[in-house]
Amino acid sequence: MPGGPEIWIIVALAVVLFGGSRLPKIARNLGRAQGELKKGLSEGNAEVNKEQKPESGSTPQA
Repeated sequence: MPGGPEIWIIVALAVVLFGGSRLPKIARNLGRAQGELKKGLSEGNAEVNKEQKPESGSTPQA
C-alpha cells in the first residue's frame, strides 16, 4: 500500500497527465462507475439468494 510520499507523486502525475480541470470529471465518473458496480453486485447476490431459497409450499419428493 502506498504511503504519504507515493500518494503525492501519483497525484502530481495525474495532474500533469490529465490537467487540473479534467480531474474532477474523471473522479466523478469513477464514483458513478463504482456505485453502478456495487448496485449490480447487490442485485446479483439478491438473485442468487432468491434462487437458493426453497419455495415455502413445496416439499421435496423422494
